[in-house]
Amino acid sequence: MRKTVDLLDGAVLMTKRMEGTDGAEFPKHTASLESALVILEGSCTIAFPDAVHELRPGDTFLVPANVVHHVVGTPDFQAIHIMPKNIRFDFTV
Repeated sequence: MRKTVDLLDGAVLMTKRMEGTDGAEFPKHTASLESALVILEGSCTIAFPDAVHELRPGDTFLVPANVVHHVVGTPDFQAIHIMPKNIRFDFTV
């Protein structure tokens, strides 16, 4: 299971809650702008073509723009994704 839930929008930023179960993989994609992922519970990995980062509760990871990546729960996790409102995602990678 993987899902995102819209939270609050500000003038420039928006937030989403991300949830995933063990092994559930969010699809590979790129984003037009950088964003921040804050891990609340559990753990996950964020994988890039040249590196994999393990994230745990309390970690904040800055996701660079225009780099293919994906997130996998290891095991279940909850996070807040903070991003600009005008960000665009491309899942055709």
